[in-house]
Amino acid sequence: MKPEIHPDYKDTTIKCACGAAFEVGSTKDGITVEICSQCHPFFTGKQKLVDTAGRIERFRKKYEKFQKK
Repeated sequence: MKPEIHPDYKDTTIKCACGAAFEVGSTKDGITVEICSQCHPFFTGKQKLVDTAGRIERFRKKYEKFQKK
């Protein structure tokens, strides 16, 4: 590998909105995520509605003009 062209690879912590934290290697510091394997419905087996940033409302607003015709 060529020297001094690659970013620094270091240990960092990924923090989830549910409170879980994971130690991983990355080129970024302090990564935050909304869903992880501790709280995702696929891994937990529990059905949970996940509506981040009002996706349903944005969809309805975007396509409401087609419903009016």
